[in-house]
Amino acid sequence: MEDKIEETLNYYTFKSNEVLNSINSSSNLTVDEIIEKAAKLSELEFKITALEVAKEN
Repeated sequence: MEDKIEETLNYYTFKSNEVLNSINSSSNLTVDEIIEKAAKLSELEFKITALEVAKEN
């Protein structure tokens, strides 16, 4: 079970970094695009936090 949590954690961390890099590298995002990407980033960070808690227990 620990391996699956770690694997999923790595995946969500990768996706989170991908979204963050996308936001930071674009200088012409609209407000709606920023909001959408921020919402996706928030969702990923929530999942990462939940997995880290599960990993500790």
